[in-house]
Amino acid sequence: METLPRLNIVFGILSDPRVSDGMGSIMAFIFHSFVHSHEFLQKLIVAAAVLGGVDNIWIKPGSKVLYIGAAAGTSCSHVSDIVGPTGMVYAVEFSHRPGRDLINVAKARTNIIPIIEDARHPLKYRMLVGMVDVVFADVAQPDQARIVALNSHYFLKNGGHAMIAIKASCIDSTAAPEAVFRREISKLQSENFKPLEQLTLEPYERDHAVVIAQYRPTKKKSKD
Repeated sequence: METLPRLNIVFGILSDPRVSDGMGSIMAFIFHSFVHSHEFLQKLIVAAAVLGGVDNIWIKPGSKVLYIGAAAGTSCSHVSDIVGPTGMVYAVEFSHRPGRDLINVAKARTNIIPIIEDARHPLKYRMLVGMVDVVFADVAQPDQARIVALNSHYFLKNGGHAMIAIKASCIDSTAAPEAVFRREISKLQSENFKPLEQLTLEPYERDHAVVIAQYRPTKKKSKD
């Protein structure tokens, strides 16, 4: 199976649990910092999307990302690696138990700002979050499209992008996944999003899809 190399930006601290093997030498650290890990792709939607063939995730060095559903910070730390020291990840997590782990992850990563708050109420953290280039959402909630739209209206730049992991069974367990995906995309379109790509995450995740959309895309001027 194809693997995806990843450079870790935190010296001595590794995001991926496969590295906790007790090897303490500098050479071992350098080797393992370029993680080749297909068995953990299900925890990293971004990597699964890249290997699945998505054209552009819009997260790059220097990007500012609002990460909704950061959980304990495992996947969030990978995004931290991508944006690098010149980027920023605003990591929002509602549950307090994984939130404590997220805070510990952020202690070693100065480009992560942990926010333990309900993403349904973005006004509560408006003083912490600047305008961002990308909104990434991985929340298992029926109103996920509304959550993404609310946060985008406050924080996402015009022409910016959203990357949304849709878990069909969490939104409607009685409908076919394809019908759920279509319905969620329709909701995004009603909130000024233009869908660019849709990709299912088989074989890494079942009944999951990633949707990439542009927010309030700038209209191209017609040439007279």
